[in-house]
Amino acid sequence: MTMSDIIQKVFQRYYQEILEELQRAFLIRDTSLKEEVNYDILLKLYGQMQYHLGWVDQQLRPADGHPGKLLRPKLLLLSYELAWAHGRSLATQPFAPSLRPALPAAAAIELAHNFTLLHDDIQDGDVERRHRPTVWSVWGIPQAILVGDALLMLARLHLWKMLDEGVEPAIALRLAKLFDTALFQLTEGQHLDMSFEQQEHISLSSYEEMISRKTATLIRCAVEIGAILGTCNQEIIENLACFGYALGLAFQVRDDILGVWADEAESGKLPAGDIYRRKKSLPILHAFQYAQPDDQQIMTKIYTQDMPITQEQVQEILAIFVRTQTRAYSTQVLTQQCQQARLALAQIASTPNVLATRARTDLESLIDFVERG
Repeated sequence: MTMSDIIQKVFQRYYQEILEELQRAFLIRDTSLKEEVNYDILLKLYGQMQYHLGWVDQQLRPADGHPGKLLRPKLLLLSYELAWAHGRSLATQPFAPSLRPALPAAAAIELAHNFTLLHDDIQDGDVERRHRPTVWSVWGIPQAILVGDALLMLARLHLWKMLDEGVEPAIALRLAKLFDTALFQLTEGQHLDMSFEQQEHISLSSYEEMISRKTATLIRCAVEIGAILGTCNQEIIENLACFGYALGLAFQVRDDILGVWADEAESGKLPAGDIYRRKKSLPILHAFQYAQPDDQQIMTKIYTQDMPITQEQVQEILAIFVRTQTRAYSTQVLTQQCQQARLALAQIASTPNVLATRARTDLESLIDFVERG
């Protein structure tokens, strides 16, 4: 079995269970709304949320859209499995825990992630996501803001369904605080990212602080929630949280690399798209810092001009990246963060049972996926 086959198998694990839980979140709300006078009007809001998730078309009819890889809820469930199985002898205990206590949190994480994507589309002016028109480009910015807000509120409401699945109230409160804190930090990260667009020079340390909030915090949150649901062993919880944080940093660096050197056929991203959008991503910041003065002047002129960046100017920027060895540097940062994720996992002692071994192997495969770019 090739590495691609292994990674594909990991992404297929629990895919259906997560989708069903996401659909359950909408079904619960739909059932509670049916007695409302304005049911038909309110239903359109839920249809627009489902459009963003890829479930329906622009006429709100069922469609075979692409809901994404569901990476964050998958990380939550795998961390839950690994934490639960650690130290257990499965010869005398059930082979696997029920996923039910963890599924509401997994769905909440994915809904919250999609809230951020929907608002990102508005802020970045992106007219397409997952090969379909974005919500704001179809229904307008004011309505899209409401749809994003509704996704966030649905996420927070559905998180509390873990109480119905037997999660103790004290743990549920702990997880709710963790969830809200992560979302607040994510908002801080988005604010930093948008602020950087107006600043001429951004340090690499400022960039790392920004992505730690914008991307790493929610991935760490997903992994930590799974760990807390699976065990009360604080050492395991902390090691898994560190794994999630490092993986989150690596994931953003990977995205920055793809934002410049993506193969559109494989990733769906526009080649050099981040340059055209003037995003202050890792490659841009590294090149600004290490370019010769003449090249710095060229980059400054291109990034501050009023006119859209041309294809010829993109080629100039890419040539500067070659001279500053920016791609090699970015790949090195990605490798370092993936290694930190592997080291954090390695701190959790191996348990000789099938479930713990499988969960650990799957988490390691997800590191491989991120590292491959």
